[in-house]
Amino acid sequence: MNSRRRGSYLTGLTGLIAHGLCVMTLASCARTKEPPSKARNLVLITIDTLRADRVGAYGYRAAATPAIDSIAAAGVRFDRAYAAAPITLPSHATILTGRYPPGHGSRDNGMPVSSTVPTLAAVLKARGFRTGAFVAAFPLDHQFGLNRGFDVYGDSLPRAADGRLQNERPASAVVEEAIAWLGDVGNPQSAIRNPQFFLWVHFFEPHAPYGDPTSGRSIAQRYDDEIATADRAVGRLLAALAPALDSTIVIAAGDHGEAFGEHGEHAHSIFVYDTTLRVPLLMRGPGVARGIVLDAVTLADVAPTAATLLGAAMTDVDGVDISARPPTARELYAESFAPLVEFGWAPLRSVRSGRWKFIAAPKPELYDVRDDGDESRNVAAAQPADAERLDKRVARYGTAQTPSLLAGLSPESADRLRALGYASGSGGRSSIDTQSAIRDPQSTMVRADPKDRREAAAAMAQVTAGELRGADLLSALEAIARNDPRNGQAHMRLGFARIDAGDCPHAEPELRQAIALGLPTVDAHIGLATCLGRRGDLAESEKVLADAQRREPDNPVILANVGILYGAQGKLPAAIDAFTRALAKDPDIHQARFNLAIAYAKAGRRQEAAAAANELLARLPPSAPQRAEVQRLLKAVQ
Repeated sequence: MNSRRRGSYLTGLTGLIAHGLCVMTLASCARTKEPPSKARNLVLITIDTLRADRVGAYGYRAAATPAIDSIAAAGVRFDRAYAAAPITLPSHATILTGRYPPGHGSRDNGMPVSSTVPTLAAVLKARGFRTGAFVAAFPLDHQFGLNRGFDVYGDSLPRAADGRLQNERPASAVVEEAIAWLGDVGNPQSAIRNPQFFLWVHFFEPHAPYGDPTSGRSIAQRYDDEIATADRAVGRLLAALAPALDSTIVIAAGDHGEAFGEHGEHAHSIFVYDTTLRVPLLMRGPGVARGIVLDAVTLADVAPTAATLLGAAMTDVDGVDISARPPTARELYAESFAPLVEFGWAPLRSVRSGRWKFIAAPKPELYDVRDDGDESRNVAAAQPADAERLDKRVARYGTAQTPSLLAGLSPESADRLRALGYASGSGGRSSIDTQSAIRDPQSTMVRADPKDRREAAAAMAQVTAGELRGADLLSALEAIARNDPRNGQAHMRLGFARIDAGDCPHAEPELRQAIALGLPTVDAHIGLATCLGRRGDLAESEKVLADAQRREPDNPVILANVGILYGAQGKLPAAIDAFTRALAKDPDIHQARFNLAIAYAKAGRRQEAAAAANELLARLPPSAPQRAEVQRLLKAVQ
């Protein structure tokens, strides 16, 4: 991949020189003079899963990224910018705090940012800025701590036709909310007319699944299509900002990259190669000198740079101001604890120093990234002194005390992250000592090296990316479960795939195995209870649901399933009670409300049945296919 990237880079470089930009290292030639006006506002745009080498400004000829490219043309493009983690929440936490993951506490999706760490939003709000954020996906939900300092934190996600809360939303919906918050320039109360504002907008495209896997277009084409979708949203946002653009700092960045088979990886989060760490980073606005910076920078530089440009300061951070003056020679850190948290393997930590990049793992890796940009030749054995020196530098980042990985993560949250392809491995958050592994890096030596498990990780990534359907999905899950028999997620996903195929007899043993492996979710219990109920074994189904309730006594989905069981047993008062308690916890479990109406009808409580049915009709979307069945029930009880 790297040879192609270098060729594309030269093409992009020529184009940018034609626009009058200066090509430089941070320590070399002076950049073009910045715009004369003073920075008053900040707009931060983050685009999930965006590789730098798929953006026009970075030389990609097939790109459809005119809006993103316009930021580079009017400002600075950082050619070698790197994420501190190839994972959405930890990387965004680094962007907004200026700290590496050991310093802000979020080491994987679902692990909240420390409440004591200052955020850029909090710093600017204290200086009188209006602050608003609008995000597109559940990993950035307010419960994980990045909402601190924002007056408005838009993270509401839509529901599907069946009432299930979705885990992402399109860029068009996010940018509409953001523009509405900015307000009409003619309105004196709008953010864009107020003294100062900070707006953060996050787009989830091009995160997997990329478009429609059944469309016949290749993964690469669909990935580019989604980048183009995000770019159109960026264009709409920049157009809305036009009245304030001359006094606004605009920063656009990817949070991490994406792998398409490089190093045997698909998707992201496991490895810390540059495939998933290198990201686009572009800035424009007052105080930002125009040009192309060739020195390596980190996304930890974003917050202190933005704060400095706006006359504020971020203290006790790992990043530095890169807007004009070159930083002193430094090393850059990155990590992934997803192998540990999601699979029970060793975490990976890396430092980049000069020409070297070192990856601390059970089998250490050292790359000369100047001559081997693809990281294809591990020279750790040939350069033992450099490897040992950098290994000691990595250990410097591994001593931070961190909260438990379980802190603040509800079972429902874990389920939603799994639906997006995260927290999908066999280790399970409750089955490994993640705390000691983070505090004592040497403990990783007893765990499997992710390099030795790359085939299992790649296979699971294909499953969670939504690229497989039907028989292909079943075959992939069967292979994962066979080759990695302690992979509880694989057994559970295989069980549900067989339920979807109408094969409960073969789903049951997979779900039992998933339960036996101690997954920190009751999903497998619910699937097993469903199969048992279908074959009429209501007594055993009741035992499984009782076990699930002991594990998660407040889970409304379990209560709804208990209600269905009681209804099948003819225990109508108990069923009504279970449905009522489930709906008190989550009013939008539509199946529970429908079955409540049925239970009322069977109990002769026709008026209450009609009320439940009417309430369900009011909550269902107009296009929901269930409406006809609810209306038939309503007609029967009226």
